[in-house]
Amino acid sequence: MAATTTRAFLVALLVALAFLFSEGARAAAAESGWRLAQHRREVQSLLKRINKPPVASIQSPDGDIIDCVHISRQPAFDHPLLKNHIIQMRPSVHPSGLYDESNITPITQTWHENGECPENTIPIRRTREEDVMRASSVRMYGKKMRGSISKFVSMDDPLNDVTTGHEYGVAYGTGDNEYFGTKMTINVWQPTPQSVGWQVYPAMYGDGSTRLFIYWTRDAYNRTGCYNLGCSGFVQTDTRFTIGGSLSPVSTYGGTQYELDILVWKDPNTHNWWLQVGGTNVGYWPSSIFTRLATSASSVEWGGEVYSPSMTTPMGSGHFPEEGFGKASYIRTIQVVGSSNQLKSPNGVGLIAGNPNFYNVKSGVSSDSWGTYIFFGGPGKTNSEIDVI
Repeated sequence: MAATTTRAFLVALLVALAFLFSEGARAAAAESGWRLAQHRREVQSLLKRINKPPVASIQSPDGDIIDCVHISRQPAFDHPLLKNHIIQMRPSVHPSGLYDESNITPITQTWHENGECPENTIPIRRTREEDVMRASSVRMYGKKMRGSISKFVSMDDPLNDVTTGHEYGVAYGTGDNEYFGTKMTINVWQPTPQSVGWQVYPAMYGDGSTRLFIYWTRDAYNRTGCYNLGCSGFVQTDTRFTIGGSLSPVSTYGGTQYELDILVWKDPNTHNWWLQVGGTNVGYWPSSIFTRLATSASSVEWGGEVYSPSMTTPMGSGHFPEEGFGKASYIRTIQVVGSSNQLKSPNGVGLIAGNPNFYNVKSGVSSDSWGTYIFFGGPGKTNSEIDVI
């Protein structure tokens, strides 16, 4: 009798436990389903905000969809400080002292093969659901990871955790207290995954294409900032360049070298910060959205950056500066804009390379069309150099 009672008790206990486990699994599944649904709602809300209704759309051969959005409906005007902004269609004046860059081999954007945007529109790369889903969170989509500060900090400095995982091969201007812009000619490559310039960023774009990009922030990447037109701020005026669009052709090792001429400067009359790419005025950052940059910049840098905690990601062409032209990435005709809106060579150039055995930078000055220049980059760690823990 006692044995029968014990068996009955054990059976009842097992049934109770099975019920509890079943209820727990159902609750966990329900919670997981709710979180997934909530995440998708957040993704769709973001897409609705940043993808503006197009006048026309162009399917690019590289898989991108380029939306031609009316210039007055672009994302910039979601910014609370730009609600009544009057678009400045062109700068009031350009800096003097530009190098003659007529010998640059032209670069185009891939989507141009299939069409162009009509007048009074700007081309915007459409953000897709899968683009956002690749981000660590909806909030972090289109933002740089903490650590995008290239100045050296000590291991005991509170900023050390901010720079963790980021590697640099950059030069910076010295000898001036303020800068009103900079101009450079950038050598364009397509390495495996690598502010204004070119980048390769599969986690954001879903491919290994070399792309034109911009990034802006008000507070050194802590709370504000975004790539391209992912947040309101940059006012685009040009119909030809898609910020975030792929570039072609690109340089090859030992072969033809392709370059992109970039100029950023503060219009001395309107105080807006203009972006010029390949001689084309693409658009500007209104001075009203900035605090410190409303007057001038305190520093300027040129070079390469990778986010690679294991230091296995190549930078630039993936080759060291010592290999030189045709093999290593370079930036030439580096100039800065002074308070009189005059372009000049930097008074001095400092170099930052935290791990020169893997990524490095070298500078030089030439009397010919190269002016002040740098070579930068590196392969990162090879398989034999990766630490195994």
